[in-house]
Amino acid sequence: SFQKTRAQQLVSFFFQYHIKTPMLQYIIQQTQLSSRSIENTLSLLNEDATIPFISRYRKERTGNLDEVQIGEIVKFKEVFETLEKRKKTILKALDAQQVLTDELTQKVNLSRDLISLEDLYLPFKKKRKTKAETARQNGLEPLAKIIMSQNNSNLISTAQRYVKGAVSSSNDALEGARHIIAEWINERSDIRSNLRSQLERHAMISTKVVKAKKDDDNAQKFRDYFEWEEALSRIPSHRLLAILRAEKESFIRVKIEIDNERALNYIDRKLIKSQNDCADQIELAISDAYKRLLFPSLSNEALQKAKDKADEAAISIFAKNLKQLLLGSPLGEKRVLAIDPGFRSGCKVVCLDEKGDLKHNETIYPHAPKNDQIGAMKKINFLTQAHKIEAIAIGNGTASRETEALVRKIHFNTDVQVFVVSEAGASIYSASKIARDEFPNYDVTVRGSVSIGRRLQDPLSELVKIDAKSIGVGQYQHDVDQSKLNKELDVVVENCVNSVGVNINTASHSLLSYVSGIGPKLAENIVSYRSDNGSFTSRKDIKKVPRLGGKAFEQGAGFLRIKDGKNPLDDSAVHPESYPVIQQMAKDASVSISELIGNKDILQKINLKNYVTSTVGLLTLEDIIKELEKPGLDIREQAKVFAFNQTIKTITDLKEGQLLPGIVNNITAFGCFVDVGIKESGLIHVSNLSDSFVKDVNEHVHLHQQIIVKVLEVNVARKRIQLKLHK
Repeated sequence: SFQKTRAQQLVSFFFQYHIKTPMLQYIIQQTQLSSRSIENTLSLLNEDATIPFISRYRKERTGNLDEVQIGEIVKFKEVFETLEKRKKTILKALDAQQVLTDELTQKVNLSRDLISLEDLYLPFKKKRKTKAETARQNGLEPLAKIIMSQNNSNLISTAQRYVKGAVSSSNDALEGARHIIAEWINERSDIRSNLRSQLERHAMISTKVVKAKKDDDNAQKFRDYFEWEEALSRIPSHRLLAILRAEKESFIRVKIEIDNERALNYIDRKLIKSQNDCADQIELAISDAYKRLLFPSLSNEALQKAKDKADEAAISIFAKNLKQLLLGSPLGEKRVLAIDPGFRSGCKVVCLDEKGDLKHNETIYPHAPKNDQIGAMKKINFLTQAHKIEAIAIGNGTASRETEALVRKIHFNTDVQVFVVSEAGASIYSASKIARDEFPNYDVTVRGSVSIGRRLQDPLSELVKIDAKSIGVGQYQHDVDQSKLNKELDVVVENCVNSVGVNINTASHSLLSYVSGIGPKLAENIVSYRSDNGSFTSRKDIKKVPRLGGKAFEQGAGFLRIKDGKNPLDDSAVHPESYPVIQQMAKDASVSISELIGNKDILQKINLKNYVTSTVGLLTLEDIIKELEKPGLDIREQAKVFAFNQTIKTITDLKEGQLLPGIVNNITAFGCFVDVGIKESGLIHVSNLSDSFVKDVNEHVHLHQQIIVKVLEVNVARKRIQLKLHK
């Protein structure tokens, strides 16, 4: 007993005090998550496990981390690896220059961020032709060292000794020496650190309009920033991105400023220790270093840092919006008639069956110039009956309101629901290779209409085919770092697809490619195998897909659903690795698995502790019970019919004080935009979302939410509508 207790103490001591790897220490510091959770997550990531798989099926190992926390571990793992890679490159370069000392090696290895690391390397970095380098070639570095010693009382005479070759006078010699000193000052890590701190705390960003562009029509959307000044540390992300876009389009000029006198005084105190001619030369060098080297470099760095922060905020908003959009309410497997409205070119009509397959298409002309409303209404009514249509989807673009009004006049023989559907990105899809492969014999207008109809049936399945940036729910998405944006949006799409699950027998290649462990190539193989061999009847059949090995099956099987298969568990989120546990549960309860599924009376009486094993813990068992109670339950809400105020046709119909129904169609850091049934969306500023302080817009509204708004202000000239959320 004593030996067992002692052994347990030693094990506990080891786990509490064992030496953590630098990566582990770094991630703990950044995330504040437990050491064990991070270690096990890193181990799973090194085994090529995906974030959705880890968060869903490895909760015991991670300590129940969700996909956001696991994503943070992945992010900081990559940051650390980038830092370590740069350290190795710098150490190799320093060694090649034969300047690497033990002290310098230690400083490089102890660096915790790229900025401090690059500051260390700056004095040794190979430079292009500079004024300082020219001065060195002219033999003026010894003079620069004499000046910096501040012990020389006859500097002009000393400088005269360096007049030779390209140096024609003592003034030339002193100027060259100052260039060398200016470079030394620029390379001082303590000085750079202090100026960074001043920029971080006190920098102001200001703008001035380019006079020649002031009256440009395209510049008017930026006129709020023609004369602007604000603290760089406090400027909201959307405002900074708008200012930088205006600068990029040459409508304004941007300047970063701090108190130059305070900055120069700090450098003076650090460097000037005397009151002789040397001090005068150093002061001149300080001024030159500050204006020519330090401030331009560090102010640009500060602006870029603020831009990176703004990018992160904008990307975060885009990611939240995209998630809400992808998880939008599906109508489900219903027969849909979809209309892509238009005036002169007509309205493109398609009929889709429950699976989204195209059954019929044609064009009607209810609006000007043909105005064949009677013929159009008869045709829609006929198609609705002929194809047993259960819902009508109308795109929200040009002629949407007129088409909706027309459809609502039709007296259908059956109960047909009418929806207005966002068509943002539909034109991108219709011209894409994916659309051409799906509908090689149809033009872009038909493909666009099909996309509108399928969005109503299942937004997620259809929207994954479109580049996320084209869906139109972002904030300055084309101005942010595109690689970071694409990476974040891919993660969002992957998490959404896997949280809902995918019917392997109907899913498109695009949808399958986002399933955990699958990817584009295996998705192609699944579709090809399905085409050649027919529908999958069990999850075991998935292993027959060419090149789909054990690892891919482990990662993806739990997210792939098989409707009406041999095993009812194959249409659930229960992973095949847990099937034996459920079989034992059913056996102990003296029922079949089919009888166990959905039977809450039996499921709630099961003592889960009896089924805990070395690999299956209580967290997993609790998930299994929840899934068995409602197998295959879609986490998304059902689509609901919505109707705009039919008396509001244009912005001129809006009046202050009106209460209107609307749909949230975009969320930003400063509020949300609402579609009230006209071309222009109205803005609910954060201050008008609630009577109390609003920290996060998403806590008050969500994308595609149906709300009531009050009209506060209408500016017809600028096409701006100010709204208030009506409780």
